[in-house]
Amino acid sequence: MQSTTTDRERNFRHSYTKDRPELLNRLSRIEGQVRGIRRLIGEDAYCLDVLQQVEAMTAAADEVALLLLEDHIDGCLAHAIESGEGAPYVNEVMAVVRRAMGRRATRPARVKRGATG
Repeated sequence: MQSTTTDRERNFRHSYTKDRPELLNRLSRIEGQVRGIRRLIGEDAYCLDVLQQVEAMTAAADEVALLLLEDHIDGCLAHAIESGEGAPYVNEVMAVVRRAMGRRATRPARVKRGATG
């Protein structure tokens, strides 16, 4: 039976806990950017001004994603690999990265047992 994220959540503490304040702060800024974009559209602002704000919001969201990914790799993934249970975690990370890059997640993970880095 394949393990689910819920099963794995019971085994590991979320790695982003140490960065929670920074993540919440960044998300609050993104919320403000979304409200600003909505206001610009409501005011019939110049298209390129709106697009510039959308690009800034997208970049901010990408930074949140990168911070979460870094924390996941440094914490959950490293712990799983050290425990000899890395393959499912590597598969999950690669599937997310491939989707983010517009690729299909088709290749299985190549993790050696006991590999720590």
